[in-house]
Amino acid sequence: MATQSHVDEALWDEFHRVVNMTSRELGDWLRVRSAGTDSEELPDQSGTKTGQHVLEILGKRRTDLTEDDERVMRKVVDRVHAERRDDLEPTAGQENWRHRLMTIGHDPLKGAG
Repeated sequence: MATQSHVDEALWDEFHRVVNMTSRELGDWLRVRSAGTDSEELPDQSGTKTGQHVLEILGKRRTDLTEDDERVMRKVVDRVHAERRDDLEPTAGQENWRHRLMTIGHDPLKGAG
C-alpha cells in the first residue's frame, strides 16, 4: 500500500499551475487519444499510465496524496518546465509536441492554470 506523503505547498501550487487542463478535459483527451477506429478503451484504462495518475491526483486533496503521487507531480512539473518556458504563455508548436504534453494535463495553447 502506498504511504501518505506531505506534499509541500510549492509543489502543489506548481503542479496545479502547469496542469492547466481540467480533470474533465484531461479525461476526455485521454479517451480520444486511446480510441481506435473500431474500439475504445475503458475510461479508467485510457491514455498513458502517467496521464491516468495525473487525473487521479486532480481528484485528491493535498492531504490525501501518496509518495507515488508526489513523484508523479514532480515528474510532470519537471517535464513541462523542460519543454516550456517558465512563464507558460500560450505557445503554438508541433501538433505531436502539444498532444504529448496534453497527455499529462498541459495544453500549450492555454494559459497557465
